Amino acid sequence: MVSDREEETVSLVRRAPLRFVLAALVAAALSALTVGPAQAAAYRYWGFYQLTGSSWAFAQKGPDQTMPKDGSVDGWRFAVADEASTRYPRAVLTFDQVCGSTPAESGKKRVGLVVDFGRPADSADGATPPAPKALCAVVASDATSAAVLAAAGDVRTEKGLVCGVAGYPTSDCGGAVKEVSPEAKAADQPVTIAAPAATPSSSATSPSASATDVAAAPTSGTSGGTVAAYVIAGLVLLALIAYLLVRSRSRARRDG
Repeated sequence: MVSDREEETVSLVRRAPLRFVLAALVAAALSALTVGPAQAAAYRYWGFYQLTGSSWAFAQKGPDQTMPKDGSVDGWRFAVADEASTRYPRAVLTFDQVCGSTPAESGKKRVGLVVDFGRPADSADGATPPAPKALCAVVASDATSAAVLAAAGDVRTEKGLVCGVAGYPTSDCGGAVKEVSPEAKAADQPVTIAAPAATPSSSATSPSASATDVAAAPTSGTSGGTVAAYVIAGLVLLALIAYLLVRSRSRARRDG
C-alpha cells in the first residue's frame, strides 16, 4: 500500500525533469535577451542628422525623403558605430553661423550643412580623412536634403545608401566591421569647424542619384538576433503556461 506522502514524492520526481527543462529554457531566453544586444554588429557608414535646438538629432527619414526648411541645418558624419554608440557630427554650428554671410535669394532657401568626415580610426585603412567643413547650400525651395548634401561635392551612392561625400571614402559602402578597434570605440573629441564665407548658389533641385535612408545599415545587423531572443522568450512563456495547466489538472484529479 503506497502512502499519500510516497505518492507525492513519486509525483515530484516525475515532474522534476520538466522543471529542469523549463529552468534551462528560461536561462536560455534570458541569455539570448542579454547577450543579443551586446553582440550588435558595427558598421562603417555615413549618418544623417538634423540640428534641433542646440544639439544634433538622428534624422527620422532618408535625405531624399526629407525636405528641410529655410533656416535649418543638416549634418553628416562618417564613423564606425552600432546601436549603442551613435556618432554625431563633432561640432554644432547654428544657421546664423553657417549661412549668416550668404544673402537670401527669391524662390530659393538656405540650408546649413555640416559635414564631418570622421577620425582616422573610423576609416577602413587608418587614413587621415578630410577636415570637417560647413557650408550654406542655396537650393530650390522644394529641394530635399539629398540636394543639400550635393552642394558639398560629388555624392557616391550604392543601392540607395550614401557611400561617399566629396570623394570620401573612395570605396566601400556601409560595410560591417567585425572588430572595432579601441581607437574607434573611444569617445569623440570636439573639433572646430570654421564658419564659411558667402556660399554660391546650387542649381540642383534633386540629386543625380537617389540617396535613401542610411539608418538601415547600422540596424540591420542586430534585428535578427533580437527577434530570435523574443521568440525564445515567447516559447518559454507558453511552456510555463502549459506546465501550470497540467499541474492544476493533476491536482484537481488527485483532490477529486
